[in-house]
Amino acid sequence: MLHSFKYGESRLIVEMFTREEGRLSFAVPIPKSSKGRLKKQYFQPMTLLEVECDLRQRTQLQKLKDARLLTPYTAIPFSPEKLAITLFMAEFLYHALRSERQDELLFAYICSSMQWLDAATTGYANFHLTFLMHMSRFLGFYPNLSLTPGEESHLYFDLREGRFCGVAPLHRDFLQPGEAKMIHLLMRMDFPTMHLYRLSHDERNRIVDVLLQYYRLHIPQFPELKSLSVLKELWL
Repeated sequence: MLHSFKYGESRLIVEMFTREEGRLSFAVPIPKSSKGRLKKQYFQPMTLLEVECDLRQRTQLQKLKDARLLTPYTAIPFSPEKLAITLFMAEFLYHALRSERQDELLFAYICSSMQWLDAATTGYANFHLTFLMHMSRFLGFYPNLSLTPGEESHLYFDLREGRFCGVAPLHRDFLQPGEAKMIHLLMRMDFPTMHLYRLSHDERNRIVDVLLQYYRLHIPQFPELKSLSVLKELWL
């Protein structure tokens, strides 16, 4: 579940990324009571659902017949930090997956990432950074890291080309050698080990700014994210 908004008095427009069909939009009757099959909590950002739908080609808004929780969250709804990450991820994916078609590996990556976040008790402050960096692999612009070990200490990183280079590019979208090293740092991070990489509040905020700049360079019309300011204000 990526995003939902009220449409008229009786319907929601719901945006989802699905395992079998990729990005889909649904028109959903607004649940009027907790007894209905379609419950309000199903349409919160990043909820993992199992759905049945009447899929019709050439139709912008599909009909959602039924929905069930695929994996109920036990911690995310009760943690301000995890909620802030979840809202950020939902807004990010809403724009990053604007035209994505079916991709079962990407779907599995998103689901397993959210399940990991929900289960984590500590050590998840770098979660959004790790998620964004590895997400680029699925979208086709994962950084080219082919270089001799140790070279990264004096190389620039071209954000447009997604690669290291020995001289500064002729445009502005690059990282100086001091900051370019963090690309290699991010590549070594994964969810189980990311707590070993201690970053300050300012370093973490700078990295997420760079990552979003990278996405804006590779995805047309990728906007500024409104949820980012909330994420930055927390201890993350």
